Amino acid sequence: MNKLVPSPFPPVPPPVPVAAEAGAAATGGSAPAVATGRAWSKASGSGRNRNDRGAWERPAVTFAALDLGTNNCRLLVARRAGANGFRVVDAFSRIVRLGEGLGTTGRLADAAMDRTVDALRVCATRLAQRGVTRGRYVATEACRRAANCGEFLDRVRRETGIGIEIIDSDEEARLAVAGCAPLLAPAVPHAVVFDIGGGSTEIAWLHRGRPSGALQLFGLVSLPYGVVSLTERYGGDSFTEASYGMMVAEVRTALAPFEAQHGIARHIDGGKVQMLGSSGTVTTLAGIRLELPRYSRAAVDGTLLDFADIVRCSRRLATLDFAGRAAHPCIGPERADLVVAGCAILEAICATWPVGRLRVADRGVREGILMDLAAADRGGNGRGRR
Repeated sequence: MNKLVPSPFPPVPPPVPVAAEAGAAATGGSAPAVATGRAWSKASGSGRNRNDRGAWERPAVTFAALDLGTNNCRLLVARRAGANGFRVVDAFSRIVRLGEGLGTTGRLADAAMDRTVDALRVCATRLAQRGVTRGRYVATEACRRAANCGEFLDRVRRETGIGIEIIDSDEEARLAVAGCAPLLAPAVPHAVVFDIGGGSTEIAWLHRGRPSGALQLFGLVSLPYGVVSLTERYGGDSFTEASYGMMVAEVRTALAPFEAQHGIARHIDGGKVQMLGSSGTVTTLAGIRLELPRYSRAAVDGTLLDFADIVRCSRRLATLDFAGRAAHPCIGPERADLVVAGCAILEAICATWPVGRLRVADRGVREGILMDLAAADRGGNGRGRR
């Protein structure tokens, strides 16, 4: 049994029911400033409304979670559903490639910042339209690394009204695990949970304690390998068998110290380890494996992928050129140059820990934020902004 290392964050809270996402991505338009607001409605002047029976009641609280990564800008807006859950009422996602060129220059490029601010204007409009009363808006690897990120975030606040905080890799992992936790099988005591991002890959080694069933962190690593950073080094058009193999080998080498520290592989033979992946790479491969005519979150989230199918599909994508990959409805031109790098990272993870199959999660940081906000609203304190 591994020694339990001190966790940088508390145990993952129990699952919160999440309804299906609603709303499609919007385009264009300028955005008003985002009001931080109060968690009580101002409609009645007293912060309360009367229901049909004339009794005072608390109006619906609207939460928002924004995750600005190296490659994507994602937003979820949700309202309380019952005593312990929330219902997503709006969703937005756009590929912005904020970290484009960051590995070479150490700075966010002007064009990348422009694209991202445009997407954030759309998010600001959504936040205002939905009357968001409590939200948390975070940025990850690209903003952690960029020398000019402070200037960029000042511009974002000035032009969109959104105040974005930069979170460290520990907090990013905590939120991702919290958002994905409902998909983990409670009967399996150990779990490898990973998120392949644009600029980094986070991997958590978890144990479900007894008798409480709470997830505890055994280990955490953030590797400087993401789909954008790896693509910029190896290219994104065509690959040889040798160049693809080099990417896999490089990531496997980077994973080796984490495996040596925690001895994860020795728990696998007894069926005591499950694996869960949260990333565009994993969800894309699931869509391809399911032969979807277009990507569907409802079909993909929670499905299982066998490692043999992952390797077969990954190697097939690596033989195609950019146009060939772009032609697939679950990939498209926006992801065609990045997906092979993601496949290489995924294949390295699967080879290091041959669990045999993994659970696919089309959820993560945003859902973790919403769970925090819902818990804070119930308890009157927590991590969310008002």
